[in-house]
Amino acid sequence: MSAKAPVSRERGDLTIPLVGRWSPGGRRIVNADILLRKVDRFVLWRPADTSPPPALVIGQLQLGAPVALVSEQRLPLQPAPGFSDLWEIAVARCNLVEGQIYHYWFEVNDSHPARPRGTRIRTTDPTAFTVDWRLRGPQPAGPYSDDDCYPAAVVKVAQGRLVPCDPGGETGDLQDERALVALPANNRMVIYELPTAWTRIGTAGEREIGLGTFRDVAALIDPAEGGANFSDLAIVQRGRSYLGELGVNALELLPPADSFYDRQWGYGTTNFLAPDFDLGFPEDYSWPTPNRDLLTLIRTCHVHRMRFLVDVVMAFARTNAYLAANTDEFFILDPRANPADPDAHNSRGTDPANVRDGFGSSLFRYAGFVHGYDPIGGQAARLSPGRRLMQASLIRWMNDFHIDGIRMDSVENVSNWDFIQEYTTLARSIWRDRCAAEGAAGADERFLVVGEELQEPLEILRQQRLDGLWHENFKRFIRAALIGHNADGEPSFEWTVRRAIDCRSFGYTDGAQAIIYLTSHDVEGYRNERLFNFFTNNGVVDGERRVKLAFACLLTAVGIPMILAGDEFADEHDLFNAQGAVTQGGGKQVDPVNYSRLGDAWRARIKDYVARLVKLRTSYDALAVNDTDVFHVDFNEGKRVLVWRRGRPGSDRVVVVVANFSDFATDTSRPNAEYRVPNWPAAPPGTRWREVTQERLVPPEWVGREPIFPWEAKVYAIV
Repeated sequence: MSAKAPVSRERGDLTIPLVGRWSPGGRRIVNADILLRKVDRFVLWRPADTSPPPALVIGQLQLGAPVALVSEQRLPLQPAPGFSDLWEIAVARCNLVEGQIYHYWFEVNDSHPARPRGTRIRTTDPTAFTVDWRLRGPQPAGPYSDDDCYPAAVVKVAQGRLVPCDPGGETGDLQDERALVALPANNRMVIYELPTAWTRIGTAGEREIGLGTFRDVAALIDPAEGGANFSDLAIVQRGRSYLGELGVNALELLPPADSFYDRQWGYGTTNFLAPDFDLGFPEDYSWPTPNRDLLTLIRTCHVHRMRFLVDVVMAFARTNAYLAANTDEFFILDPRANPADPDAHNSRGTDPANVRDGFGSSLFRYAGFVHGYDPIGGQAARLSPGRRLMQASLIRWMNDFHIDGIRMDSVENVSNWDFIQEYTTLARSIWRDRCAAEGAAGADERFLVVGEELQEPLEILRQQRLDGLWHENFKRFIRAALIGHNADGEPSFEWTVRRAIDCRSFGYTDGAQAIIYLTSHDVEGYRNERLFNFFTNNGVVDGERRVKLAFACLLTAVGIPMILAGDEFADEHDLFNAQGAVTQGGGKQVDPVNYSRLGDAWRARIKDYVARLVKLRTSYDALAVNDTDVFHVDFNEGKRVLVWRRGRPGSDRVVVVVANFSDFATDTSRPNAEYRVPNWPAAPPGTRWREVTQERLVPPEWVGREPIFPWEAKVYAIV
């Protein structure tokens, strides 16, 4: 490939050619050709400037202060037969020792337009399975900084092949997973959105920031596991399963792929095929084991019938290898510089207000096409380099980590709906193959690709480019109701609540299309703060009561509930800017969850309340269907009471929610004080009504007549 290969701007081909291999058990595993080539050779795809040719720089890590590369070799790469844009060298030609672990880079001519032409720089293998940030390449002379020192990739030589491994040689496995049919279906999920930065209260009362590593997360699930960086927390002690107590059955870990950022959320992925270095490097480890620890975490999830969803960041990257190896084909550095560039604008429009935003990272190109080697199909083809890199990454995560769903970050800045459809189609194809091999029924019910696009463009669902969307309007409407207001633009309080509890009122056709939440990790901006802070900022003094009401609505509404870690015990944000607002500079990403606060008795009560509702949500048929009926509304005498039924008409198992969004309280000083709800559904013979939030059976004579109290919900189920 020449440095100025032609780039076309045509629509992409939604049919992706795939290659495959056969597992020892006879299952065909869809794979990418470039990943199969990496078994016995070092491979670099599409370096921009190949004069002089790119080279492999390889050696072994020597511990010390600092660590160093020893026994270094520099070996020129050669074009692969039949391709001018694929460079490789066979492992047999590299003078490597059987059984040894090696660290390596590719040395290329830096193609970044802001840097001196022809500067040689060592970059990470763009398809590395493991990176080691302890060992970084040298800083070139000139306009370079420490940020331009790329980490080494890691590989092991075994039987003449290159085996992906951690720096200590660990590989990990997914043995003894449960069958796929044991995992919850989409309409029975409650997702736990977990940041990878945690905080705690230190021994002197100070606030400490640290990383919740893969091992810490596993300890939230498996009673046999203990915590690592947060081993002192009660919730990660052996013998306890915090997420088991809570009852959630899907874990969405904020981006687990490797990121340049440390002690943040990871929304600036660097190495897309590698698990995060820091999350696999607890403080008590001598070396990092991200692959082993992530595999242990995912196996732990599956053994405990919990799905593992990954948060993928594909709109942009931070310090990715292709920023040096092939800048122009993979990235658009300044979208505002050329408004006519098809990669310049987000999916919301082509006006100046809708230029793509990389949030400090570099935006990928998805509209530009070239002719050359296809890293997925292995043949010459017309393709988008950025799309193919992400598709190869997807194949790696689907095959090697057995992920059960995907949340796509910043869909509007990914921008290209054709690519989003390709990505979703590929993910589902791999998932269906895996389900077919297991003989698992209901494949589509146990996998989901959802996008975060807060304007909620439902056309993207109608065109089947995504399976679902984050339903931001649920948060917006229910938060307004929780402080007694109509939602902005909604003239009716009644319909503020009605629309919140049924996503179909916004145009969704099924609850599994909408991820509903009270708070997300995006806690910056008006009414986006953590739920506790939201109530405090709005002068609410009965925070415990309001948080419980919020969760009663969330966990009985139509949609897939998602809980931001910490909201289940009313965690609060602590870091603010000078104006008292949550901002990026004010600590938005390093103050996400403080499990120490579970020691507060009132917060523990909220967590127990939420757990009771979560377990109802994941087990009760009436909450797994769309059917919802608001059958009583009372706005008399200052009351704002709505009562809704969940479950199919005529079903003998329904849920009824009595929600009071007002200060009204039944006068319990009067004998036989009651609040009557007319048309209460009858319980079939031999069954009873149970009030779930207080875990009590309702005496038959009090059904539909129990007192109500301010800002409270009661949730009844037939048992």
